[in-house]
Amino acid sequence: MAPIRRIYGFARGNSDGNKSMKELLGGKGANLCEMARCGLNVPPGFTITTEVCEEFYANGGKLPEALKVEVKAAVAAVEAEMGLKFGDVNTPLLVSVRSGAAVSMPGMMDTVLNLGLNDAIVEGFAAKYGARFAMDCYRRLMQMFGDVVLEIPHEAFETKLTALKARKGVQYDVQLDADDLRELVTAYKQVYKDHKQELPQDPWQQLFLGINAVFK
Repeated sequence: MAPIRRIYGFARGNSDGNKSMKELLGGKGANLCEMARCGLNVPPGFTITTEVCEEFYANGGKLPEALKVEVKAAVAAVEAEMGLKFGDVNTPLLVSVRSGAAVSMPGMMDTVLNLGLNDAIVEGFAAKYGARFAMDCYRRLMQMFGDVVLEIPHEAFETKLTALKARKGVQYDVQLDADDLRELVTAYKQVYKDHKQELPQDPWQQLFLGINAVFK
């Protein structure tokens, strides 16, 4: 019996899948593969097959250990394409986790962006791309991860954001500067503590918990 293929990678001009594979890769995954195959400027990434969801439940609601090894290899391929390193302080690669299915349906998990940031890496990210952008990415990760993965109520984060904007006398998020966003990150950390949770500082733990949340 042939081994299970759990992951299909894609990068501009090169793809393991195509648009005919929606049952296996989901609509998003199949179409991303097709766009990459056509040479469109698609950021490199990979899709975990729908079969792995079945394997997840057959494994008692736990990620197969073999999948973790394959995800690390797939991330390494993305690193090679981007010239960045997941979990590295100086050249950090950030990734997102998106849910997908053969047929789109209500209740699909929201995307979690900016996985790979932590208290140390965000400082390296700031040195490379600017403090405001870095802190904005970090606060978005904290809110999305807390809400989607750890099931902290979305309103708990929105309340902190709304209060900060009111105190600073601004209407829009983009009007907050780097120091404001750093303050917001601190407030979000308190939200985690209030719910007896914490954002994992290990980027790989973030990623695997994100994948786990999709299957759940």
